[in-house]
Amino acid sequence: MPSLNSSWRLEVQPRDAELLGLRLAARARSVLGDAAVGLVSVEETTLFVVDRDLDDTERDALARAVVDARTQVHHWRASSEPSSDESFVEVALRTGVTDPTGEAFARAAQILGFAAISARSGKRFSFRCEAGAPASQIQAAVTAALLHNDIVDDVAFNAQVDVRFASDAASDHVEIVPVRLLSEAELDVLCKSRGLALDPAELLTVQQFYVSIDRDPTDAELESIGQTWSEHCAHKTFRAHITWEDGTAITPLLRQLRNSTDILAKPWVISAFVDNAGIIAFDDAYDIAIKVETHNHPSAIEPFGGANTGVGGVIRDVLGVAADAIAVTNILCFGPTDTRTEDLPKGVLHPQRIRDGVIAGIADYGNKIGLPTVAGAIVHQEGFTANPLVFAGCIGLRPAGLVLRGPIPGDRIIAIGGATGRDGIRGATFSSLTMDATTGDVAGASVQIGDPIIEKLVSDVLTEARDAGLFVGITDCGAGGFSSAIGEIAAELGADVNLDAAPLKYPGLAPWEVWLSEAQERMVLAVPADALAALKAICDAHEVSMADLGAFRSDGQLIVRYAGKTLLDLPGSFLHEGRPARQMTASRPTPPATTGARDCAAIMSDATAILRRVLAHSDVRSNESVVRGYDHEILGGTIGRPFVGVHNDGPADAAVISPLKASSGRGLAIGIGMNCRTGVIDAKRMAGASIDEAIRNVVAVGANPRQVALLDNFSWGDPRKPATLGQLVEAVEACCEGAASFSAPFVSGKDSLNNEYLTTSGDRTSIPPTLVITALGILQHGEKLITSDAKAAGNALVLVGPAGTDLRGSVLDAILGIDAQGTVPGADTDSPARYLAVHRAMVDRLVLSAHDCSDGGLLTTVAEMAIGGRLGASVVLRSSNPEEVVGELFGETSGRLVLETTEANVQELCARTGGSVIGHLHSDPVLSVTALNGTEIVHATIDSMRSAWQSQTEAVGFVKDVVGAESVGAESVGAESVGAESVGA
Repeated sequence: MPSLNSSWRLEVQPRDAELLGLRLAARARSVLGDAAVGLVSVEETTLFVVDRDLDDTERDALARAVVDARTQVHHWRASSEPSSDESFVEVALRTGVTDPTGEAFARAAQILGFAAISARSGKRFSFRCEAGAPASQIQAAVTAALLHNDIVDDVAFNAQVDVRFASDAASDHVEIVPVRLLSEAELDVLCKSRGLALDPAELLTVQQFYVSIDRDPTDAELESIGQTWSEHCAHKTFRAHITWEDGTAITPLLRQLRNSTDILAKPWVISAFVDNAGIIAFDDAYDIAIKVETHNHPSAIEPFGGANTGVGGVIRDVLGVAADAIAVTNILCFGPTDTRTEDLPKGVLHPQRIRDGVIAGIADYGNKIGLPTVAGAIVHQEGFTANPLVFAGCIGLRPAGLVLRGPIPGDRIIAIGGATGRDGIRGATFSSLTMDATTGDVAGASVQIGDPIIEKLVSDVLTEARDAGLFVGITDCGAGGFSSAIGEIAAELGADVNLDAAPLKYPGLAPWEVWLSEAQERMVLAVPADALAALKAICDAHEVSMADLGAFRSDGQLIVRYAGKTLLDLPGSFLHEGRPARQMTASRPTPPATTGARDCAAIMSDATAILRRVLAHSDVRSNESVVRGYDHEILGGTIGRPFVGVHNDGPADAAVISPLKASSGRGLAIGIGMNCRTGVIDAKRMAGASIDEAIRNVVAVGANPRQVALLDNFSWGDPRKPATLGQLVEAVEACCEGAASFSAPFVSGKDSLNNEYLTTSGDRTSIPPTLVITALGILQHGEKLITSDAKAAGNALVLVGPAGTDLRGSVLDAILGIDAQGTVPGADTDSPARYLAVHRAMVDRLVLSAHDCSDGGLLTTVAEMAIGGRLGASVVLRSSNPEEVVGELFGETSGRLVLETTEANVQELCARTGGSVIGHLHSDPVLSVTALNGTEIVHATIDSMRSAWQSQTEAVGFVKDVVGAESVGAESVGAESVGAESVGA
């Protein structure tokens, strides 16, 4: 593993480095508080280190190719030449971690004619402190908190970081792991030492299998079983045999969800729960594919890479059903960004760093691959401090009626895309474990860094190959790498695999690592032998690697060889059907006791100030500073954008895309339902409300509620705890009830369990039970979508739906810092008929704008409509009683929409929807709310509400970020991003 310190380094700095350095220092002070007092600036320099000497002409040519002279300055430095900085830190990715920035530099050099050149990238951070400040302590604190991630980075203080390439000798060693004579305790030790995440009953089943065939497993076989049987891949809780504590049997959870879809039998559902993504009909020419995945644990330990590869992975899920990706989504849950560093559990990154890294990773992948990020949500709660949640979604378009026959014996197993490295080892089992303070130490190889440019090229190859009919089966290399992809596509037929043919990023990988690696941007195809030449020509044209790894068998046996040695020889039936079902017990969850009480008279008297606090709450406020870092216009199909209104800064209920390829003019609406605050109180009502909200969002923009497809994504704690499992069971019951009520089938889903963190003291902290529901709806005419911004003075506002009496778990309670009595929002059984009536009124052009009532209640809904349209509104409540007024203003009851209509149409709209007039719009830019007795309760200007809604406050009160809005969120993407989060940015 030779050092490159004897070579040349290209140092590149933005011309506004001084300004950016001040911003980075301000962010460090906001995160570290007293530990960073005296820090003035932290200027960032990007480093490129090449693996050989260069003369003056070569250095000049390379610099011209990679440096933008308009915005950047550069300097070549021999590695032996000391830095002129007095106080600095250098950071570089560890050997074996994917380095897309260095690889891009090397590709540029090769285009210029440099033969066999390699490069690695890094960062230097130059510190400037006030006189007398403890510079070395500040340097160490800032580096640990913001600039360096020990899991993926090497670091050097006031010295050049030792940048190295992997150059270990190739390995062909296949280890035999003795298991047949181990006791149960010894099996458990083996399981933990290898991170297999297997249950005791599963370990005994493995042992008995190898006793029956009279041999011990190879390391690859044991790792493959662990991957295939992991919670992440096998969904063993959702397939478990579960009973209530009284012995009453519960239908397996996954079967419940599938049954609910089968019973509805919608003819427009093409595929549900059986492929990498769900598929529904869109128009006569195209179908829609949809998948939402989670990347929680990886994002907790390496935020940029975790989120980055989460986006790349879900895109490949859509590519894995032979669809073309056309849009991506994301839902993000973080801890409060004003958390004090000293309050963090050991081994936990600061929420601000996690947030910045995750957002940068999402923007990096979506923007670079050329897909619009069209929908999402961000919440901040204490329960996500140690375990953030990252939900990444992708929508795809594929030819209607496409059928792949599937592999037959003799078809070739072809891998295309990126090379295999040590990144992503044991990612499937790592994601199935509870995290603790040592997670980074034992799971470092689970970290992956993506390369969206390669994935774009792979996508182009797949489109051409699909249209030419060159492959008959396809899947992505996700969790488990070749083990999962080939294991699943060859589950029935079996396969002969030669891993020698797999392209490697570098030598030195153990054979089982090649088999299990989750290195990114790879797909596996089943290809008839007579189509290989045509496929190779397409791959060559796009400069995409193609490898023939073997052929499908006919006897169901999976046989893998490496360097002439048998690495794995197992029947597919054992891998995929041999796992014993979990036996689990659930207990009925008990809602937590309430704390505090609402002083409704005081709330009513201070309603204007409370409205501004609600608008500034992290679950309500605008995320425009983040969203503008995503490209939501690319591909030209986005017609329902994240922000609407006269200044394009009001909130949209759902995204709408009308793919350019589809000439029908139809629109696809994407809506999201989620409420993290209420799951711990009543998971069943939370789930019902989430379905209602997701469907309500797509109805609000004009989608037909009779053709809505759903996706479920459960992120939960440890299901082996009976109460936690009971919450999950009730949430699944609510999902099935909601699907039946709305006649809306689930077409895909994902569960991410064991989202808990074990502190060094042995205490467990679990995330709140969290369910994300994604709804897909169809607009017959996409250009006729409805938006939420108020349109014209003089129009009436009509409330459709029940009174807002559900206050427990509301944003109001959150800003008051209480959990008072009451019910949390749940499913409204009248919603399906109500939404159909609203849709028909929209088709008949009776509705000018529409906005759903959810977080913050009715008052927030009207305020957001007024902000978007820059119009005032006068609202009259139904009561003067303080308790009833507070419910009307801030209750979050499901099933409600506020519609705008003309005076000429108001009576007809109310008659058709069961709505009632609550107020009118006017040109005076003020929101005024009066009680039934005429007392004015709220008087807020549009500007004051907009200022609150667009603020960067945190969950409780108005705690301003020290650095202000401009230095956080999306603005950290690119030049402002730091440390590992900036890799590939």
